[in-house]
Amino acid sequence: MSSLIIMLDNMSLDMMAEAVKLAKGKALLEASGNVALEGERSAKAIARTGVDLISVGALTHSVIAMDISLRFV
Repeated sequence: MSSLIIMLDNMSLDMMAEAVKLAKGKALLEASGNVALEGERSAKAIARTGVDLISVGALTHSVIAMDISLRFV
Protein backbone atom coordinates (compact mmCIF):
# COMPACT_ATOMS: atom_id res chain seq x y z
CA MET A 1 0.00 0.00 0.00
CA SER A 2 1.21 3.47 -0.81
CA SER A 3 1.89 6.12 1.80
CA LEU A 4 0.65 8.76 -0.65
CA ILE A 5 -2.91 9.90 0.05
CA ILE A 6 -4.83 12.10 -2.39
CA MET A 7 -7.92 13.91 -1.14
CA LEU A 8 -10.83 14.09 -3.56
CA ASP A 9 -12.66 17.11 -2.17
CA ASN A 10 -16.21 17.90 -3.31
CA MET A 11 -15.92 15.77 -6.44
CA SER A 12 -18.87 14.19 -8.20
CA LEU A 13 -19.27 10.42 -8.01
CA ASP A 14 -18.23 10.14 -11.67
CA MET A 15 -15.09 12.19 -11.06
CA MET A 16 -14.17 10.02 -8.05
CA ALA A 17 -14.62 6.83 -10.09
CA GLU A 18 -12.37 8.31 -12.80
CA ALA A 19 -9.74 9.24 -10.19
CA VAL A 20 -9.77 5.63 -8.95
CA LYS A 21 -9.04 4.45 -12.50
CA LEU A 22 -6.26 7.01 -12.95
CA ALA A 23 -4.57 6.22 -9.61
CA LYS A 24 -4.47 2.48 -10.40
CA GLY A 25 -3.74 1.69 -6.74
CA LYS A 26 -0.57 3.84 -6.66
CA ALA A 27 -2.07 6.14 -4.00
CA LEU A 28 -4.79 5.96 -1.39
CA LEU A 29 -7.78 8.07 -2.37
CA GLU A 30 -9.85 9.84 0.28
CA ALA A 31 -13.28 11.26 -0.52
CA SER A 32 -14.14 14.35 1.46
CA GLY A 33 -16.51 17.29 1.32
CA ASN A 34 -20.29 17.18 1.03
CA VAL A 35 -20.43 13.54 2.18
CA ALA A 36 -23.80 12.59 3.63
CA LEU A 37 -24.85 9.67 5.78
CA GLU A 38 -27.82 9.03 3.46
CA GLY A 39 -28.97 10.04 -0.01
CA GLU A 40 -27.26 10.55 -3.36
CA ARG A 41 -23.91 11.57 -1.81
CA SER A 42 -24.02 8.92 0.91
CA ALA A 43 -20.93 7.17 2.17
CA LYS A 44 -22.32 3.98 0.63
CA ALA A 45 -22.64 5.58 -2.83
CA ILE A 46 -19.14 7.05 -2.55
CA ALA A 47 -17.70 3.69 -1.45
CA ARG A 48 -19.03 2.18 -4.69
CA THR A 49 -16.65 4.44 -6.66
CA GLY A 50 -13.70 2.48 -5.26
CA VAL A 51 -12.08 5.16 -3.09
CA ASP A 52 -10.06 3.88 -0.14
CA LEU A 53 -11.14 6.32 2.57
CA ILE A 54 -14.20 8.48 3.24
CA SER A 55 -14.36 11.45 5.60
CA VAL A 56 -17.83 12.34 6.91
CA GLY A 57 -17.87 15.75 8.58
CA ALA A 58 -21.47 15.31 9.72
CA LEU A 59 -20.19 12.97 12.41
CA THR A 60 -18.57 15.93 14.17
CA HIS A 61 -20.17 19.20 13.03
CA SER A 62 -23.80 18.06 13.08
CA VAL A 63 -23.79 16.03 16.27
CA ILE A 64 -26.33 16.80 19.01
CA ALA A 65 -24.73 17.10 22.44
CA MET A 66 -26.02 15.06 25.35
CA ASP A 67 -25.63 16.22 28.95
CA ILE A 68 -24.47 13.26 31.04
CA SER A 69 -22.65 12.85 34.32
CA LEU A 70 -20.97 10.10 36.28
CA ARG A 71 -21.29 10.02 40.05
CA PHE A 72 -19.46 7.71 42.41
CA VAL A 73 -21.05 6.64 45.68
